[in-house]
Amino acid sequence: MVCALFSEEPSNKRVRPLAKVSSLVNLMSPSKNGAVRRFGQTIQSLRSDTKSPGTTLKGNSRSSGPTPTKRRNSTLWSETLDIHQKSTFSTKEIKRQEAIYELFRGEQDLIEDLQLARKAYHDPMLKLSIMTEEELAHIFGDLDAYIPLHEDLLIKLTEETGSDGTVAQIGQIVIDWLPGLNAYRNYCSNQLAAKALLDQKKQDRRVQDFLQRCLESPFSRKLDLWSFLDIPRSRLVKYPLLLREILRHTPPDHPDVTSLEKAITIIQEILSDINVRKGESECQYYIDKLEYLDEKQRDPLIDNCKTLLCHGELRTKSGSRLHVFLFSELLVLTRPVTRNDRSCFQVCRRPIPVKDLALEDLQDGEIRMGGSFRGAFTNGEKAKNVFRVSSTDASHCQSHTLHVSDVYHKQQWLNCLRTAIAQQQGASPDVQEGEAVPAKRRSAARVCDVNTDENCPPASGPKLRRQTLSKSRLDQKLHESQKRKETKV
Repeated sequence: MVCALFSEEPSNKRVRPLAKVSSLVNLMSPSKNGAVRRFGQTIQSLRSDTKSPGTTLKGNSRSSGPTPTKRRNSTLWSETLDIHQKSTFSTKEIKRQEAIYELFRGEQDLIEDLQLARKAYHDPMLKLSIMTEEELAHIFGDLDAYIPLHEDLLIKLTEETGSDGTVAQIGQIVIDWLPGLNAYRNYCSNQLAAKALLDQKKQDRRVQDFLQRCLESPFSRKLDLWSFLDIPRSRLVKYPLLLREILRHTPPDHPDVTSLEKAITIIQEILSDINVRKGESECQYYIDKLEYLDEKQRDPLIDNCKTLLCHGELRTKSGSRLHVFLFSELLVLTRPVTRNDRSCFQVCRRPIPVKDLALEDLQDGEIRMGGSFRGAFTNGEKAKNVFRVSSTDASHCQSHTLHVSDVYHKQQWLNCLRTAIAQQQGASPDVQEGEAVPAKRRSAARVCDVNTDENCPPASGPKLRRQTLSKSRLDQKLHESQKRKETKV
């Protein structure tokens, strides 16, 4: 029957092998035999199993499916109580204890992740000489030093827990414990450099293979190494939210209210300080990455920069890619380069001091972008999401028309530029660019509007010459028309 079926196919057509038949059940003639029927049902069930995602057909092959990913326990506080205990608490008290329990469980999870990062990643890579001890210390920091800090909070919360499973007061416990979080200042400040080193080491085949094996292991929960290393930072920003949630479900006359409000103030101050230090570290990291072709490009103001307000990839009018840095004192245009396997940013123009910076928000379609093959034969495409920055200092004579990928990022750049200019020039950041830039500045910007990788033309350059020529032609036409009128008269 099967042979007859395939023999009817044309000889020039590919013959489907038997293994491609949709089901072996279809090849069997109907039978009332129970054993055969059960065999057919078994094959059918195996076929259906292969269609479901995440499952494999278990046959004689030794290969088996991946080990299930380890999951975190997500038990709620109310689920630890029996029905009788739960009925003795009000709804508001249950929500308050749930919030406290969430803080407690979060600390347990954090300790587990810190221990895992050490045992599953750091120690094996050191033992197998995949990375040096110095490199691992730079990437992992003092993770071991933070484990006792969080264990201390767990111990205090456990001691405060009553026989009914509730924590009466938590505010003072948190107030006494929070100053220890200042230990994370160095860890968070070093994260940018640590991430850069880890990305660089991932180019090593051994490191890549080791991290991939860990990622596929159940303990990783499908998280890569950096996700584990970033967990302490993400935990820090959750503390104000957790404390506010506890406060929200605390009755106004509860003695914990004042302590919780104070604890929230303390953690916000700690996070603000960590954020400032992290910002200064990030700023210095990128300053050290700047490479100057000429020492004259190095502006002394770079040494005063403590904050990096904004940075990212932008395009020029010609389509060239630039990585632009807006520091608190300078706007720096660079190109990413690699020197001796070290990534850095080559400064392509002299940095513009923010105090001399003029900003102009260009409307969509006002500028035509070039740089493409089609642009060589046409007038170029009308650009969207474009703005112009220029220097009001005649000695700089710089103007750069920059293109952003979308409206959102353009608005981010405009906001950061406005803020920086307002701080340095004393103007209000809410003033629109067209109003903030005087007419002289805007005309100067148009005169110097060139590609960022070209020298700025002098005042007598081609652009001014074209403008003068067009004006003379216009005067000539007016003079000729007047002559014709006089002749007619």
